[in-house]
Amino acid sequence: MLTIRWGDPKGIKTDLILLVVCEDKAFYGNSTIKALIEQGSLYPEFAGKSGDELTLYSPGGIKAKRVMLAGAGKASELDCEKLRRVAGKAVNKALNADLAGLLICIPEPAPGCPDRAQMAEALMEGAALSNYRFDYYKKDEKHKPLKNIAFHSDKKFAGTLASLAEKTEIVCKGTHMARNWVSMPPNDKRPSRFARSIVKAAGKHPMEAVVLDSGDLRKNKMKAMLAVASGSSSRAQMVILDYKPQSRDKTVVLVGKGVTFDSGGINIKSSAGLETMKQDMAGAAAVAACLVTLAQTGCPHRVVGLMPLVENMPSGSAYRPGDIVKTASGKTVEIGNTDAEGRMILADALHYAVSQYAPDVVIDMATLTGACVVALGEKIAGVFSPDQALAETVAASGRRTHERCWSMPMPEDYKEGLKSDFADMRNVGKNRYGGAIAAALFLSEFAAGTRWAHIDIAGPAYAGNDSDYCRPGGTGFGVRLLVDVIKNL
Repeated sequence: MLTIRWGDPKGIKTDLILLVVCEDKAFYGNSTIKALIEQGSLYPEFAGKSGDELTLYSPGGIKAKRVMLAGAGKASELDCEKLRRVAGKAVNKALNADLAGLLICIPEPAPGCPDRAQMAEALMEGAALSNYRFDYYKKDEKHKPLKNIAFHSDKKFAGTLASLAEKTEIVCKGTHMARNWVSMPPNDKRPSRFARSIVKAAGKHPMEAVVLDSGDLRKNKMKAMLAVASGSSSRAQMVILDYKPQSRDKTVVLVGKGVTFDSGGINIKSSAGLETMKQDMAGAAAVAACLVTLAQTGCPHRVVGLMPLVENMPSGSAYRPGDIVKTASGKTVEIGNTDAEGRMILADALHYAVSQYAPDVVIDMATLTGACVVALGEKIAGVFSPDQALAETVAASGRRTHERCWSMPMPEDYKEGLKSDFADMRNVGKNRYGGAIAAALFLSEFAAGTRWAHIDIAGPAYAGNDSDYCRPGGTGFGVRLLVDVIKNL
């Protein structure tokens, strides 16, 4: 829980105080804090440079047991992401040492730096996102999250901090929710079970939840979804969450790819490729968690989340290369590769979104292509849209949240590679080049001229290594991004 404190920090009992220190500018006016930073400056290994860290144990004159000084570099180069990382490090330090309390002192305004509210929000995000461990399946080595993370400022700023803390905690809990779903093993989140989990989470908040089963999908002619699911004993489902505030000005539909395990189907993946394919439903997780978050924080738009859920498995009943599948839109698709399954289920879901809701904006999010990871690496998503203003809205939200997105091209002449001799189109291009572009162009055929963007999160949806505020596993990428995008539409 994020709480607010004010008054002289020397009288506050806590296990750890975090102070942000720049190498060329004082951030705090409080005399107690100044004295602690001066004490830290006596150590030659700490100069306030980015990455510098020093812990003072039982410093005299204060009730805190430890003070962590975290270097942030030059004030002119300070940004919100550095502050997230600093706060994340402090929380990790507290968790690893089994400490009970942490107090983070909010820096005061300084020329050339983010404003105080932005700095506070970034520190809260880093702390809240770091205060998380996915250890449900471990008998031992469990870390309890900190019950209370306090933020200190003067009394005048405390009211602003309180509203920021409430909103930030909700959004970060949404990210934790998405992380849980993505990191969960595939045997515990087959489509029907994952659908129930989403509905249960949504049921606590003011929104409608509906699940379309395989019979409903047949009635809606969603044969692309059914084809992908045909090799699995788990039936396809589509979860629909509908947040409808009483006063609303536009309708936004979010579509999230939900392949709960992707073997590749008949075009089976390599052993290395299979190992993390439990994360192929990260788009659905982000969309579901975003709806739950919006229902708590409020939103002026109607927001609908569509989550097509399938398992892509090889068997005697699986769809095959060479099959021709008729999608819900009526377009036929020749299957060039059964491992290009995400675009197939999104094709039906996008058509449903456009035909059922007549939305002002549609955004789909999917762990869609390895090609996007090759192009942008593991930390940046690709955003594709024929509407450059919408693409820039997404990219700008990525910069604010540090869930980074790079606008990618969608050249019309590249559609040539999707032409089929036997159907309206193929589900893959005729060569291995430009795979992420080919996938986006394929999806564009089902957006039917609606204002639409596709976000390929194949890289940043899952982390193989620790970072300052995210452990290995599902990152929850997309929740904070989508909340910010919708706020700025």
